[in-house]
Amino acid sequence: QVQLVESGGGLVQPGGSLRLSCTASGSIFSIKNMGVGWFRQAPGKERELVADISPGDSTKYADSVKGRFTISRDNAKNTVFLQMNSLEAEDTAVYLCSLRGTLKDYWGRGTQVTVSS
Repeated sequence: QVQLVESGGGLVQPGGSLRLSCTASGSIFSIKNMGVGWFRQAPGKERELVADISPGDSTKYADSVKGRFTISRDNAKNTVFLQMNSLEAEDTAVYLCSLRGTLKDYWGRGTQVTVSS
């Protein structure tokens, strides 16, 4: 079995920052060969790819978060991070981590991010 656990979400004011973590455990011994994406989903909206990092550490970002969010990884800890700065109300959503395996993708349960004054 594979478990993905996201953490670091919470309530923050506009302009604030949060750092999300996604840690893999179980049958995943290493994520070094796996691409990882951070997605978000707000009520009434479709799931959106926010940021992606490849096994070679190349990155992609949604236009709405470029310059504000940074995705990174620590393969030794089987963890991927999403640093979120200059948060806006429009960033409010459940943020989910997805690991792209050889045969299937793995998903966490998500962590809530709420940006409100």
